[in-house]
Amino acid sequence: MKIPKGINKVRRSLMRNLTKNIGKSGLKKSEKNDIKIKRILISRPNHRLGNLLLLSPLVQEVINTFPESKIDLFVKGQITPIIYKNYTNIDKIIQLPKKPFSNIFKYLKGWMSLRTKKYDLVINANFGSSSGRISTLAANSRYKMFGEFDEKYTEQIEDYQHSAKQSIYDFRKFLSELGISENKNAVPFLDIKLDAAEIEAGKKKLFSITQNDNPTICLFTNATGDKCYSEQWWSDFYNTLKETFPDYNIVELLPVENISKLNFTIPNFYSKDIREMGGFIANTAVFIAADNGVMHLASASGTPTVGLFMVTDEKLYKPYNPKSFSVNTQHTTNEEIMSLLRTTIG
Repeated sequence: MKIPKGINKVRRSLMRNLTKNIGKSGLKKSEKNDIKIKRILISRPNHRLGNLLLLSPLVQEVINTFPESKIDLFVKGQITPIIYKNYTNIDKIIQLPKKPFSNIFKYLKGWMSLRTKKYDLVINANFGSSSGRISTLAANSRYKMFGEFDEKYTEQIEDYQHSAKQSIYDFRKFLSELGISENKNAVPFLDIKLDAAEIEAGKKKLFSITQNDNPTICLFTNATGDKCYSEQWWSDFYNTLKETFPDYNIVELLPVENISKLNFTIPNFYSKDIREMGGFIANTAVFIAADNGVMHLASASGTPTVGLFMVTDEKLYKPYNPKSFSVNTQHTTNEEIMSLLRTTIG
């Protein structure tokens, strides 16, 4: 059963309003004396690739803080075990079905499992998620971080609004209230933790396409809805890119739909395996895409990533791994983007 987008939007808005006051992250002084946190639940009941990748910095932060801990994830869909394959601290992944009405018994079983295990800490990874707040309330845990958006932090912390970072700043604040010294280190990057074999396989796939060892620029021309750029825009951008960087290979990573805004006119690579895609991207010099899940996959693969934004908010979703940047194409010309690229890839 597919819910129409309009109804789904109203449903999400209603649920946020109904659940915004659920729970309160806070601790009594008497609770701060005997802190033992080994079993942790992180809740992010969402199925989208981008959102699940944006969760990875928080997972790393929790592991860095409690290296001996075992972490369960409460999510939706089937891709989370693939993303977190090489995260050894992750114990169990509770996967709600992407379409609850298609598998209502599995859906209910996932929710009921929150009461069957005792946790030391449960974290709602996204303050705007009504199901995240409900799951945090439902989970059996001594300490609970519901995630409240702290308006004053937007003035104190420049990147507080970023979707991957906000929960980390809130987590650090929560732990400081527990009496644990606040972590002042840089926020972790997105990381899919590719292993050596995956990167080497990606190198071979890239060479099979380019047949040379020149550095490669990788494009991803697809996106959802009004985030997607037109064929004409991509054609103009590609021609400018080719003229500006004549010594670079330029290849296109194709989406799962196997379509191309460049009409398959340049060398391309297709895969449905996100780790295979990540290994391929990891061997390129720079990755350029509109705001979408594959843009976050590139960032999580460690490659300098350029995010193209025209309708969504850069502050929330821009890539931030080394040499990465975002541009608002409504206010930035292709020539200006080329100038920025020179600082990234020379």
